[in-house]
Amino acid sequence: MTLRNYIRETADKVLAGEILGAEEALKLAGATGSDRYLLFAEAARIRDHFLGSAVHLCSIINAKSGKCAENCAFCAQSAHHDTGVDVYPLVDEDEIVRCAALAEQNGAGCYGIVTSGTRINKGEELDRVCRAVGRIKSETGISPSCSLGMLDVETALRLKDAGMETYHHNLETSRSFFPRICTTHDYEDDVATIRAAKSVGLRVCCGGIFGLGESFAQRVEMALTLRELAVDSIPLNFLNPVAGTRLEAADNLTPLECLTIIAVYRFLLPGTRLAVCGGREKNLRELQSWMFLAGADGTMTGNYLTTPGRPPELDRQLMKDLELTVETCCGGES
Repeated sequence: MTLRNYIRETADKVLAGEILGAEEALKLAGATGSDRYLLFAEAARIRDHFLGSAVHLCSIINAKSGKCAENCAFCAQSAHHDTGVDVYPLVDEDEIVRCAALAEQNGAGCYGIVTSGTRINKGEELDRVCRAVGRIKSETGISPSCSLGMLDVETALRLKDAGMETYHHNLETSRSFFPRICTTHDYEDDVATIRAAKSVGLRVCCGGIFGLGESFAQRVEMALTLRELAVDSIPLNFLNPVAGTRLEAADNLTPLECLTIIAVYRFLLPGTRLAVCGGREKNLRELQSWMFLAGADGTMTGNYLTTPGRPPELDRQLMKDLELTVETCCGGES
């Protein structure tokens, strides 16, 4: 069987409800030339079948920056790296709510409050976040999300009671590659956080970063872990190397490598939301619009944590040019 026929037949299997394994995913990842473009098209067909053709936008605020005790090799906010990143404590709730309203105006359906550090400090920090979440819920139409590091069930319940709908916490990479990226906590600590959030009925947004030096097999390994954990949405980030981090000299992925990752993830996780987030400008370059043609159904608009993103008006024009409808909500359901 030619690879072209294999791609088509495998897509048909996914559409019929078959679950793919690592071996099938790696065969798909080997597509080159025009076969690769077919892979993208079939991934988009899978996306349309399970999720429709509309796309969703999300936005974040870097609500507490720098001095993180974790030593993640890519992170500009790690205290183990000298990157010159801005360092500041948790911003006030008025600023968090103001930025949420602005994100809503820019078309985002989901707004994430992100803080540096291993976990949020209980007491005034957590109280402030909960108050901000409650105000976002009552004063805007945007869906509040948080990314506050490690999470226990008690804290998850407090955030949910305040109005938080989605918790974000990345695995970053596969279990087998993780020790090369971070040694200050265990992979299972991240898994436990995801399970804690799921256990109280929260939606979970969880993904990782590609281009850290991992193999494609390890990218597939992470996808299978995410599938096992039944996460609701997956942010796909591509490394934008930051001077002063351990990965400052890493090579960027090529645009076609990034698009292949998106497409293979769509084959493996057909009904899960896939949002292309950090590093898309640096890695996809002139092929940014192709992320939707390769099976993604969302993206982050506006700035990232420590690096600038694309102006929202450019993203709105991109959607218009592709004749894509932007969803106004940020659900995890298909």
